[in-house]
Amino acid sequence: MDSSSRQATRRTASSSVNWSSAGEGTVIAVERRFNTEGPIKPDKHYCVAPLSRVDWPQIQALVDDERYFVWHAPRQTGKTTTLLAMMAAFNAAGRYSCAYANIESAQAERGNLSTGIPAACSVIARSIDLCAPGSGIDQWYADRGRSFAPSDQLSRLLTRWAQAAPKPVVLLLDEVDALVGDTLISLLRQIRAGHAQRPENFPQSVILGGVRDVRDYRIDQGPGQVITGGGAFNIKAKSLRLGDFTFAETQALWRQHSAQTGQAFDPAVWPQLWADTEGQPWLVNALGDETTGAGDPGRDRSRPVSLADYHDARERLIQSRHTHLDQLADKLKEPRVANVVAAILAGADDTKAAGADLEYVEDLGLVKLRPAARIANRVYQEIIPRELTWARQVNIPNQQTAWYLTGDHRLDLAALLSGFQQFFRDNDSWTPGEAYKEASAQLLLQAFLQRVVNGDGRIAREYALGRERTDLLVEWPLDPARGLHGPAQRVVIETKLRRGPLEKDIADGLVQVVGYLRHSAAAEAHLIIFDRLSDQSWDQKIWRRTETWDGVTVSVWGA
Repeated sequence: MDSSSRQATRRTASSSVNWSSAGEGTVIAVERRFNTEGPIKPDKHYCVAPLSRVDWPQIQALVDDERYFVWHAPRQTGKTTTLLAMMAAFNAAGRYSCAYANIESAQAERGNLSTGIPAACSVIARSIDLCAPGSGIDQWYADRGRSFAPSDQLSRLLTRWAQAAPKPVVLLLDEVDALVGDTLISLLRQIRAGHAQRPENFPQSVILGGVRDVRDYRIDQGPGQVITGGGAFNIKAKSLRLGDFTFAETQALWRQHSAQTGQAFDPAVWPQLWADTEGQPWLVNALGDETTGAGDPGRDRSRPVSLADYHDARERLIQSRHTHLDQLADKLKEPRVANVVAAILAGADDTKAAGADLEYVEDLGLVKLRPAARIANRVYQEIIPRELTWARQVNIPNQQTAWYLTGDHRLDLAALLSGFQQFFRDNDSWTPGEAYKEASAQLLLQAFLQRVVNGDGRIAREYALGRERTDLLVEWPLDPARGLHGPAQRVVIETKLRRGPLEKDIADGLVQVVGYLRHSAAAEAHLIIFDRLSDQSWDQKIWRRTETWDGVTVSVWGA
């Protein structure tokens, strides 16, 4: 456990903060801020009271019933903050002696059982002493506990704690899924082995915290040998997942800033904030921090935060490639993630991904499965294709925005898409990886558009599994001095992969693109049909024609 984790544990164990009341009504003398790293400190950060986000009576009942269960959530959604609040609440109630331990540091030992288990035990023993000063468990472990075999060391430690404590003990074990190989298997099996001796000789309840559900712990034991966490920990009573903020919680968090500083938000910000984040806690906080703290307008507390200020902050955050966003992009390389995300980007009607993979990617916070599998929020919709095409985008040669501007500073979409047809013909073999091959055409288009539009205009993206299309909305400022805060040209571009007869795909696409045009209040529509089926020559694949549907003229492009 590093020093910051130890301090957080000690502070929470002894804190008099009433987490149940911390939040919108909390009165703090020092100006707080939006938190984007580490657990919440209610005296320093705006916060949604952690236990208000969970079914606290259910959790109490599980512990009272001596259940062992899993508590998981995507990174930076408040999982650790909530576990610390649980510990404080259990200890304050006085019925149990509860300890929190973050064992992520044991990951460095990988699958080496002889060093991995002692590393985890050392953290747990120290954490018990921090949460229950005077317990002597840390000293016992240093003097005697380390002498036991690693395959029995954790079991001995927890037995000693349960027997020595004056009350039943509860262990909150965080970042369990960071461990790998034999270290993880042994930890799970030692906890399972002691389960029957609870509560007199083993913890009353153990809560395993992590990003993934235990069912998704996949432990590679060599060619063709994979042990799942569910097999090594079949005593799990429940698997609970921490959800995102609700719409009301999202607004309440930002309104704490207004209550403290007097700086108001334009009401038009709220629907945009929700569409961009859908309550993802890190994004809600990061956008709040960027909007009120990083930009010069946001720091001026005498003026309200406008929708223009918010949009500028959103773009800065996306371009920042913050650590959270880099971690998100790194997950795209995992085969289980790629199978799901690639199908969504392509708008595929089905996916090679199994149901377990869909649930896994949902647990990571990358997608939402209802009403259809889709990227979890609008910011992630922007970031994912940008990350997948970043290297290709920055290396696109000889493309300048000025080439595609008319005399009245409008984007000439006919010239732009004609340029893309040639670019696509020259780069058809490109793919960001075999897993994303089916989506490579749509990704190439987005890379090309981003290269031309980036910095002045904006591209909004919509895609979901089963849509059989990708919808793009290009917004381009008509007044360069005012940018996107002034009048804007709005153009919809819909892409479809050819699935069968060309005329049927065009007819279906016309209905869809006109519907999207009206939904987005755009004035111009383009439909691109990517032909990946036929053996026609490029001269036959590249074409353009004009169609009309329901009174709307649409330019249709072949590629």
